[in-house]
Amino acid sequence: MGFDYFYGQQAEMFSFYRVPKVLFTDERFWNISTDAKLMYGILLDRMNLSAKNGWMDEAGRVYIIFTIDEIKGSIGCAEKKAVKLLDELERKCGLIERKRQGLGKPNLIYVKNFVDNSVDNHVEGQFLNCQNDNSGTVKNTTLELSKAQGNNTDTIYTDYSDTDPFLSSDFQGREIEGMTLREQYRLYFVEQLEYEILKTRHPYDIDILEEILELIVDTVCTNRKMIRIASDDKPAEVVKSRFMKLNSEHISFVLDCLKENTTNVRNMRQYLLAAIYNAPLTIGCYYDSKVRHDMSGGFFHGKE
Repeated sequence: MGFDYFYGQQAEMFSFYRVPKVLFTDERFWNISTDAKLMYGILLDRMNLSAKNGWMDEAGRVYIIFTIDEIKGSIGCAEKKAVKLLDELERKCGLIERKRQGLGKPNLIYVKNFVDNSVDNHVEGQFLNCQNDNSGTVKNTTLELSKAQGNNTDTIYTDYSDTDPFLSSDFQGREIEGMTLREQYRLYFVEQLEYEILKTRHPYDIDILEEILELIVDTVCTNRKMIRIASDDKPAEVVKSRFMKLNSEHISFVLDCLKENTTNVRNMRQYLLAAIYNAPLTIGCYYDSKVRHDMSGGFFHGKE
């Protein structure tokens, strides 16, 4: 069987599983096989889909459902090996945790995030040196790191990629070199939310639209681990995942709610944050209730 060469950017036509480099360089993971490390990469890929679909437990932890048959098909192996790979990841290094549902239902698989526990003191020192640049609340988050901080090219730090999986797929093939991470997110949301169309749709709300856009970008760029939503602290990754699925209809809904609100809003930023976060869950019920109201008291009763 003969295969052709790659020309130009043809290599970008494929989808890839991303296996963290640290699994091969950190001695804590030398006791698991290469196949188990590949399986971890496949599970991470499924995590992105679960996050987009909102598969989270009551504590905000993302889980996946990946049956033995699906594992067999994903890497072309027998059932015995599929079971062995999961056992390696769970028992040898704790990279996953399985929870039984019972009643013949498949197990829930929690893919563990090992980054916080694997960063050594050298890297922690770097974080401490720049804490004045990128710590604090969402409201006071500095948009760009100081020039004095410079580029971090330490080989240990590069084991932990800060490339956002959503951005890497949606902006694949684009020229975004020289842009800060915040600028990349802003570009993403300008397109994802159809921002220019929203401004045309709501010409008298451009100021509040700009505030909503900046609030969304600030939130997904925060370094905090918890974000307060309506007096409830939620994991930042859960909030970020919800925000990445927003669209223009959700923003129009938030504007409608803001106009219909008759109470005195003391903290507009917190009010908007809660409204944006809850929009994907409440938009359907809101418009359904309006339709029922119109049908019961409007046209069908001779009113206009």
